[in-house]
Parts: sequence; C-alpha cells; structure tokens
Amino acid sequence: MKKICLLWLTQDLRISDHMPLRDAVKQGYEVIPLYIYSEEDEHPWSMGSASKWWLHHSLKSLCSSYEGKGSRLIIRKGKFLTVLKEMIEETGAEAIFYHKRVEPFARNSEDKLSGYFQKEGIGFHGYYDNLLFTPGSVLNGKNEPYQVYTPFYKACLKMPVPRPPIAQPDHLNKVNTSIQSLEVDELALLPSIPWDKEFYTLWMPGEERAKERLKYFAAHNVAEYSTHRDYPYMDATSRLAPHFHFGEISPFQVWKVVEKASGEKGSSYLRQLIWREFAHHMLYHFPHTDVSPLREEFKHFPWKKNAKLFGVWKKGLTGYPIVDAGMRQLWRLGWMHNRLRMIVGSFLVKDLLIPWQEGEKWFWDTLVDADLSNNAFGWQWVGGCGADAAPYFRIFNPVIQGEKFDPEGQYVRAFVPELKDLPNEWIHKPWLAPEDVLRSAGVTLGKTYPHPVVDHNEARNLALEYYKTWSHNKG
Repeated sequence: MKKICLLWLTQDLRISDHMPLRDAVKQGYEVIPLYIYSEEDEHPWSMGSASKWWLHHSLKSLCSSYEGKGSRLIIRKGKFLTVLKEMIEETGAEAIFYHKRVEPFARNSEDKLSGYFQKEGIGFHGYYDNLLFTPGSVLNGKNEPYQVYTPFYKACLKMPVPRPPIAQPDHLNKVNTSIQSLEVDELALLPSIPWDKEFYTLWMPGEERAKERLKYFAAHNVAEYSTHRDYPYMDATSRLAPHFHFGEISPFQVWKVVEKASGEKGSSYLRQLIWREFAHHMLYHFPHTDVSPLREEFKHFPWKKNAKLFGVWKKGLTGYPIVDAGMRQLWRLGWMHNRLRMIVGSFLVKDLLIPWQEGEKWFWDTLVDADLSNNAFGWQWVGGCGADAAPYFRIFNPVIQGEKFDPEGQYVRAFVPELKDLPNEWIHKPWLAPEDVLRSAGVTLGKTYPHPVVDHNEARNLALEYYKTWSHNKG
C-alpha cells in the first residue's frame, strides 16, 4: 500500500526546483498538492489587494501545471491546522512537506503545527529552500547576525556555491477525484471594481512566465544592469520580484541562469539577489521589525500623522512630478521602480514626517510583489532606523532625483500626462516655470496640476531640526 503525503504550498507556487516535492517523491510518497487560503493565519499581514490579484492568476497557472503532470492541486479555505487535520483524516496522509517562511506569524504557526503533528505521529518536514542560505547560517565572528550589508555579502560569497536547480518531475501520481477542492474563483481574490485593468499589460503570473521573464532578462538586460538599473524610464530591471515572492521561481534557478548568461557582468544583479537574502535574514533574526524600528531609539521619534498629506501622497498629487509619477505607477501597475521607491519613501518620512509604517502598509496593499521582509527592510532603510540604513539626515531632493534619473522626463510624462507638454527644463519643477511656458503647455497650477504640498527646502530643514532636537533629547 502506497504512502501518502500532503505537499502544503504557501509561497512556493512552482513544480520545478521544489525540494519538498522532490524529496516526497524520492521517499516513495503519493503526493497530494494542497494550497490553503487563510486570512486568519496570515494576520496581521493578510494579503493585500494587489497580491490577491497575483495569487488568483498564479493558482490558475499552477492548477494547469499539476494537471499537465497527471496530478491535481487541491485548494481549501480555512485555518491551517483545521484544514491539514481534515485532509489527513480524508486521505490517510502520513506526512506533510512544506517550505518554511521567515515572517514572525508564519514561524509561530509552523512551530505550533510541528508540535501538534509530531504528537500525532505525522511527519512534518520543513525546508528553507526559497532562500539561497538558511536563516541563521550566515553569522559574524561573534555568532551574531550581521546588521550591515557588505560584511553579510562577503560572508555569503564564502559559503558553498548555491546548488544547481532541481528538474521538475516528468509525471506525478493521480490525486483521487473524491478529494474535494475549491475552484480558484471561489476564493474571490479579484477586485469587484476593475482597478486592476492595467496590471494585465505588464504582468503574467505563473511559473512558466517567470522562467520566460528570467530568460529575457538574462539575454537582454543583465549585462548592463549595473549601468541602467536606476533609470525608471528604461526596461532594465528583472521585474522578477512578484515571481520570487510567490515562489514561482527559485533563487537557485535565477542564480544559475544569470551566472551562466553573463559571467562577471552579472555580479551586480547577483549582489541584489543577496540583498534580498539580507532582508529575509534580518526579519528572521529581528521578528519585531515588521512594525518596530531595528534601532529602538527611533520608537520615540516625533513623527507627525497627517491624513490629508498622506492622502495626496497616495494619490500622486504632491506637486512633485517624480514623486507623483512613482505613486501613480504603483496604483496603475501594482509595481514601482526601485529608485522611485526610495524617492517616494524619503518624501513621505522626511518631507512630510509621516511614520514609515504608514507607507509600509500602503505598499503592502498596492504592490503585486508585496513581501514583508523586503517591504519592512526598505522602509526602515529609507527612514534611517533599520539595518545598514541611509542616515536619517540623508534626504532625497525630488527635483534633483528627477533630473538625474529621468533627465528628459520620459517617466514623468508616462504617468503624469498633464505635464507632458512641458519642456524638459521644467518637467521636474513646474512651479518655477514662467507663466507663458505653463500656458503653452496647458498647465494651470492648482487646477490641472497641484502646487507643491510642501516646500522641499523648508521641509528638509524642519526634518533636520526634528532630528537634531530628538538626537539631543535621547542622548
């Protein structure tokens, strides 16, 4: 009689380079792939709206992939423990194979599940295989986690070379048709109002699309990545982040393809891949940093909550074209270029003095690649309160940033079309343009495009004054 196991899928929606699947098959189990949608178990970071959109399409793709292997993906909704217990009772499964996660709520859940199933005599086999390096394996000479990136990066380079990717199985066992499953549509993940219509112009979720995107990036962009990556008007980045987050592709696959395609020229992108590792390792070692600053003294920084200013920032109506372009790209496409994430983040926390956690929550809801480790890490970096963070007194000037990284205004014109007829000289500072220039471009400040919500130089000085007073008081 065949042994049966559950392959519990979370952020590993792929068939190739899947260690838990490989091992389950290798150990002679009949595998039942299972996805459980549970908002309760993901609390307080249940999936945002844009991520739900991605999940819907990713699950559809994964269902097709499993059917192509002769298997079937079972989809259930409910608490993890409840559903796993039900599935074991229904199928007689003797073991559960799954990928471990680093989010604090996920680790707490996995610990409880492990304790329960071990008592029940059910094998509970977890793998940290969505990362190149197991969390806890990259430590400094004092056996402590690194908090600065460069030493972490150098330590990673001394680790064993990332393993080669695992081929997907040619065929999988048939899953009994009597095992009930929800249809993807029954999860109701798509929005009722079609704010997602432009997502389809940029994104195609799923494992096969992830492989295609990687292949394209390796062939066309990776060699020039270090030169072009900061320019938002160029299609120069990998755009693999949502595929990574949902586990449609593994870092081992990406590492191998990039290394093979570009050799030494790919080192800049591989460095970014290890930056991703750094963010995940940080959340693993410091689980409070999803909501609290790593640098504890920042808990008492005098942030100012301002619903009106936060609202214009979210809508891309700050009066600073590069900031507004970034925020509108985010809303329209569920994604924002990384350079823009730094610019809009700096503007929120330093020009507007709004807590970084507010920006983190907005990104969580609107990014298709919303990943707790990366999101919290990025916001703490820009806020000056995290690991290897930019100093608080480093404040991005949105005009200079725009002129440097979008010199001809191509990016701004794409997302702030009301400014498209302004000459390049004024595209990043329309409030300084002569009246006749504004008139000929059809721009009326305060009507067709807003005045700046703050004066950057005044806001900068205020932020530095806040920092100076706070630093003095905390000392």
